[in-house]
Parts: sequence; C-alpha cells; structure tokens
Amino acid sequence: MTDKLELQNITPFLTANDLQASVAWYRDVLGFIVAEEYKRDDKVMGVRMQAGSVQLMLGQDDFAKGRDRAKGAALRFYCQTNQDIDALAAAIRARGGKLTQEPTDQPWGRRDFAMVDPDGFNISISSDTRK
Repeated sequence: MTDKLELQNITPFLTANDLQASVAWYRDVLGFIVAEEYKRDDKVMGVRMQAGSVQLMLGQDDFAKGRDRAKGAALRFYCQTNQDIDALAAAIRARGGKLTQEPTDQPWGRRDFAMVDPDGFNISISSDTRK
C-alpha cells in the first residue's frame, strides 16, 4: 500500500451545448463509436464514446452555469496513435473536419495535428516519428 495516487486510466467527461451535434462530430468526423447511451426519461443525456482503448464521456449541458460560458479554451487533449498522421488528418478533412494545425513534425519526436470540437475543446492527435 502506498500513499501515492496510482490511476489505471482516465475518462474525460465533457459537457456539450448540443449533445447530438457533439456525438455526431466525434463519431462522423473523428471516427469514435458510440459505446453506450445514458437516458433520463427516454431522452439521451450522456454518451460514452470509444476510439481504440480510449473512452470519452459526453453529457448534455444543463446550462446551470450559463449558456455562454467558455468550456474547453484552456484544455487540450493530447491523443497518441500508431496510425499514419497524414492519412488520418486527410480522412478527417474528407469527413468535414477542420484542422487548426496541419500535420507537423515536433522537435520531441512526434508528428501531430490539431482541431477543436464543437464546444471549444482542443484536441491534438500524434504519432511517434522515431519508429
């Protein structure tokens, strides 16, 4: 037993202004699958999305903290894959995705690109260039 925190994974939970639009973006543009839906009174209020072994939760914002609050401006999800970054970026663009950063070689040995989801959450996807 240790007094240090030892996590096994992390599943971000993002609130969405329009849950169905966010689900569609993660599914149809990025390529996540809908793994599970969470309903309240027969209305979908949350969704667990999955891409490979990574999970992401999306929930409908109840707007209790206001409708115009910034959500993801100060947050970036840095995702890693073994896929070809240029091919992946091209596929995302072909499905209507807009990149905020084209595929770029980084000095730390990764190639990545970036985009922003419908609620302003920043996402970078990278692969190792040192293979």
